[in-house]
Amino acid sequence: MAKVTFTVDDATVRTLKATSQRLRKSQSLVFREAIAEYAARAGRLTDAEQRSMLATIDRMLQRAPTRSAEDVKREIQGVRRARRQGGRRGPS
Repeated sequence: MAKVTFTVDDATVRTLKATSQRLRKSQSLVFREAIAEYAARAGRLTDAEQRSMLATIDRMLQRAPTRSAEDVKREIQGVRRARRQGGRRGPS
């Protein structure tokens, strides 16, 4: 494990110490767990990003289709056939 030095405000130090004592875990472990949890949350979309993406999907669904259902069905069947046979055998 690597040792690193950070500068944090006094309130953060008090919170770290209090949390460490309450959970009966080392301060290093509390810090590592907090960073891991933060990293997991940071990868998620924000509410604004979710709304924007959903609005984009809604706009797409309102557009008229550019191909017939039969064309789409044939393409899907072709993809499934190719997958069963191990994918493309030549240039795309």
